[in-house]
Amino acid sequence: MIRRIDTLLKLWAEDLHSSVGAQGTTSANMIAMLMATKGELIRGTRGSRVLLDESADIELIVNKHLPAQLSQVVREHYCNQDSLLSQKITHCGCCRKTYYERLHEAHEYVAHLLLGKQAA
Repeated sequence: MIRRIDTLLKLWAEDLHSSVGAQGTTSANMIAMLMATKGELIRGTRGSRVLLDESADIELIVNKHLPAQLSQVVREHYCNQDSLLSQKITHCGCCRKTYYERLHEAHEYVAHLLLGKQAA
């Protein structure tokens, strides 16, 4: 794994896919978040160290650019905090070695796309 990408993906998952939002509501329910904040929705209120642009870039990479198997491993590994590692591996339909190979490949893919965007 690439340490910097691992950190960015952890913060991305916390920032955009955490089960508890800034006001204690689930982030999956946008209407509840808007009601709790009286219509004022501000991303990154949990003191995230990931820049909002970078978080949005990672979201786009994971959703649109990663191959399906890699995206699935990234989502399971970083966004699914309620499951055990063995459950995550089973959900991805592979063995432990393949799971970590895919995770590493996803790290390389994300690093390449982020570096390409920064160079442009």
